[in-house]
Amino acid sequence: MLNNEKHYEDLSKGLESVPVIIERSSAEFHTFQYTPDNIQGPGCIVDPSEVTLPGCPCLAHSCLTQSCCCLQAHGQVYDCTGTLQDINRADTGYSSPVFECNALCTCSDNCANRVVQMGLRLRLEVYRTRNRGWAVRALDTITRGTFVCEYAGEVVSFEEARRRQLAQRSEENNYIIAIREHSGVDSITETFVDPTMVGNVGRFLNHSCLPNLLMLPVRVHSVIPRLALFAARDINALEELTFDYSGGYSNQPPVELLSSQSDAAIQASRTDGLQRKLCHCGAKTCTQFLPLDLSVLN
Repeated sequence: MLNNEKHYEDLSKGLESVPVIIERSSAEFHTFQYTPDNIQGPGCIVDPSEVTLPGCPCLAHSCLTQSCCCLQAHGQVYDCTGTLQDINRADTGYSSPVFECNALCTCSDNCANRVVQMGLRLRLEVYRTRNRGWAVRALDTITRGTFVCEYAGEVVSFEEARRRQLAQRSEENNYIIAIREHSGVDSITETFVDPTMVGNVGRFLNHSCLPNLLMLPVRVHSVIPRLALFAARDINALEELTFDYSGGYSNQPPVELLSSQSDAAIQASRTDGLQRKLCHCGAKTCTQFLPLDLSVLN
């Protein structure tokens, strides 16, 4: 599976329950600070590590919908094995909110409604590709609906995300993910996560127009959501792990994103001189260009 003549190390340096494998002699590896969880960045007024959500009073080993206030309020999303029940819940780019039991809940640590908070449980490897830079693959098979990893980093304000994106050079990668949650008419909650300098294994995941991972915002202890990635289908060992940067599993991005527009139309609509980057995912449905969210720059 792994070439025994090569030497590997743990990219997380022991911060994850399972080592994140990377070849020790990998060239052009840019160092960054590893964090398993989101941290408070510039402009973020809430500490993501602070427990701000109420807990349930359940004393059962695993919470039941009929008696747990967490599940009654937000619905049961995991089955008894901790697998996401409805993996197609975000096919259109929109989904219902996911809330796990938290530190204030009195249920067992093994409650089925505690999944993302348990952290990395799969063996992942970061490796170098021929034409897409760094990538991530699983060393074992992954079952559809399984939690794979988070996309963690600095949680920053809109203003800071805009400043950072405008300061980037054309050859630099843009790691900033913008999540918009609609909770009613004209009510939108925005979360900006940037793992460029402080982040986890999720920062090495590539985009695909036909991905095998699905991103969902999951709240555990804090009102700040965790950007959790689940297997959208059964995934083979050593298969590259990818997600759709636009947020829609079926490559149907929200209206704010411009991945489905022609390059000519996009260039005509832009005045900041930024160039769209080519997509090398190789999918038959490839849109030819990486998704680009211009709303951060407005």
